[in-house]
Amino acid sequence: MAVVRTHRYTVETGKLAQLLEQRSALIQGIRSANPEFTEATLIRQEDGSYLDIWRWESASAMRGAAAAARGFPLAGATLSLTTEHSVVDGEVLDQR
Repeated sequence: MAVVRTHRYTVETGKLAQLLEQRSALIQGIRSANPEFTEATLIRQEDGSYLDIWRWESASAMRGAAAAARGFPLAGATLSLTTEHSVVDGEVLDQR
């Protein structure tokens, strides 16, 4: 069953372009090492915060990649451009 990890954050003023560039490189690196990483969607909300939803084919693949990302310098560098960061994991029950 597919799962998602949803990050909610705000971006430091003037840092959006840098975040988008680093996020793209981060996604490419994670995707190349984890074929079960299937999709990443970034949504800007009305309040100026962002939802960054990453989809995985399985919870075990997501957890393994998250553990490995702690040693990936670009993950920390990208996260440092955000504030008010929170993470929620969930299981996809229905998709149409």
